[in-house]
Amino acid sequence: MTTILVTGGTGTLGRLVGERLRTDGHGVRVLSRHAEPYAVDLREGGSGLDAALDGVDTVVHCASSPRGGDERAAANLIAAARRAGVGHLVYISIVGVDRVPLGYYRSKLAVERLVEESGLGWTVLRATQFHDLVARALQGLTRAPVVFLPAHVSDQPVEVAEVADRLAELAGGAPAGRVADLGGPEVRTFASLARAYLSATGRRRAVVEVPLAGKAYRGFRSGGHLAPQRAVGKETFEEYLAVRYGGGADGRR
Repeated sequence: MTTILVTGGTGTLGRLVGERLRTDGHGVRVLSRHAEPYAVDLREGGSGLDAALDGVDTVVHCASSPRGGDERAAANLIAAARRAGVGHLVYISIVGVDRVPLGYYRSKLAVERLVEESGLGWTVLRATQFHDLVARALQGLTRAPVVFLPAHVSDQPVEVAEVADRLAELAGGAPAGRVADLGGPEVRTFASLARAYLSATGRRRAVVEVPLAGKAYRGFRSGGHLAPQRAVGKETFEEYLAVRYGGGADGRR
């Protein structure tokens, strides 16, 4: 039986990865800042991290924060994994980290490079945005009577459980390097996603698309965060909304 450590194992993705790995018969350790017995802040490292990695064969690194610290956390994790003799490090990244000049994306790309240069066996999977992340963004944007959205921007949301399944599959195999991206089943305008969300939540709002400025916006507008050639996900945004809100009227435009 393989022992696998999942960082960020209480988060949206990490929790599902752990469940799938257990179903597949692996021993799973969950590492997060508050989950005993492996409550560790990766940004600090320390003896708790060494204890968490003792006897571990594979690490699935899901812990991440847009607020910063990912590079320091990854460096601490990699150093401890080397000391523990970990054979395989699996990292989840984001489609477009090398094409969209957003601060968080730059950090994710830097972590990819740390993983590649770690001296460990490694696998990196990039995925498009999760359905629930898009829904949370729209929840905030649709509070006002008028919904202002960035013009000419599309998205390709994917079901987080499908990403978890793929990560668990990769963790159970040999190091594979950078594997093919995992994208959601549809490339959709952000406005159409907003209308679907409004329909599913039973609200009426005017949707107004506003041109923005800046390199990051241009990267999103040009589709740098999309993987239309890797639209391998199955669950659509409407199907996700139907499960979450019990409705899911079409709402497309």
